[in-house]
Amino acid sequence: MNGILKRGFLQGLTTTWTLGKVIFPITLIVTILQFTPVLPWIIEQLEPIMGLIGLSGEAAVPLVLGNTLNLYAGIAAIVSFDFSVKEVFIMAMMLSFSHNLFIESAVASRVGVRWWIIVGVRVFLAIFAAFVINLLWSGGGELAQYGLISATEVAPVGWGEIILHGIETAIIAIIQLALIVIPLMIIMQFLREKGWLTKLSNLLAPFMKFLGMDKSASMTMVAGLTIGLAYGAGLMIQAVKEDGVSKKDMYLALIFLVSCHAVVEDTLVFIPLGIPVWPLLVIRLSTAIIMTIIVAFFWRRAENSKRKEAKNEHRYGTF
Repeated sequence: MNGILKRGFLQGLTTTWTLGKVIFPITLIVTILQFTPVLPWIIEQLEPIMGLIGLSGEAAVPLVLGNTLNLYAGIAAIVSFDFSVKEVFIMAMMLSFSHNLFIESAVASRVGVRWWIIVGVRVFLAIFAAFVINLLWSGGGELAQYGLISATEVAPVGWGEIILHGIETAIIAIIQLALIVIPLMIIMQFLREKGWLTKLSNLLAPFMKFLGMDKSASMTMVAGLTIGLAYGAGLMIQAVKEDGVSKKDMYLALIFLVSCHAVVEDTLVFIPLGIPVWPLLVIRLSTAIIMTIIVAFFWRRAENSKRKEAKNEHRYGTF
């Protein structure tokens, strides 16, 4: 048990260090740019576009960073601004569906799914979710509280104070990240070494059938649901090779996972932003189930049509 805790703790530190190298400079740069004419000018140009989905111009910064880099980069940018609860929730929902597009799309292509399908589905879900939330939610106008990070107005004087303020914000963001990532990695290490991930794969078999997939794709689903598309890339690719997952099941699994992957981690990381996280999980899971069932239904219809056409051609040929 002590060995598992040690290995999980070390893995958590490694992950925190890896992600911290992204979060620290981004948080520092974005915080400093707030006190220069550059960022305000960019924000002003984007204000009309972001307003269509209920966001201010500043929201463009975390959305761009989250999609081009990763979820943590987007969160690092969010804590560098003062947003309302509604804005933070909309951005969290968008980033839940659409983040780390370059790496995770590359993973999708490695397991046989075309990258543009994955990107298209994720970006569509992010924009559609933002539009619906903005349309249906009339509240959430109060200022969001970012956990350990104060939301009070800061007015540093001079470059020294500005840089110091940026460093302080970046350090606190990394501390909060470590408080989430390290316990998570310890839990994942325990599940892996005790063989519970394999057991979970077997338990998922009835659910896989409900979604229109064979049990052979369950390990891929476990990898994506627990540690995400990027972190679980190796396990997913291995599962595809060893378990003989069909093209249809791989597409259905990826359709599900692009909507809902790394459900524990991607939900917990939003806790420091001071928003309700359960709705994020429920919306993602519901969307993933509905989308997968719909795609599986039309896929089956297409397969049945091809079979009928093949039978008719055979009948005419023999006649």
